[in-house]
Amino acid sequence: MSKNAVEPAKTMRLMFFIWTACIAFLTAAIAAPPEDADSSLASWFRGLSASDGTPCCAIADCRRTTSRLTADGYEALIDDTWVGVPWDRVLRRTDNPTGQAVVCCAPRTKIILCFVRAPDA
Repeated sequence: MSKNAVEPAKTMRLMFFIWTACIAFLTAAIAAPPEDADSSLASWFRGLSASDGTPCCAIADCRRTTSRLTADGYEALIDDTWVGVPWDRVLRRTDNPTGQAVVCCAPRTKIILCFVRAPDA
């Protein structure tokens, strides 16, 4: 194999490695648990899954929130904005050790992946 053919392959491998490292670093930074996260609840948060079995989130994606029930369904307060919760995102489970509603959103968005009602709802 000629030297000219080897150099582009090395460059591509290096670029792929750098790109993978950057994505891993950014994902970890976005998915870091909140500062006030209760580590004793981590397994409960990891156990949240949608009706089709898809994991909702890890503790990093889920937050305790204020919620309300309106004529149209549940709304969750996300970044000081009331956001309607799609009915298919409301989990049927009744256990909620947080004491508040929990909303799981895609990182840095208001797209609701899962919603757990408050214990008194």
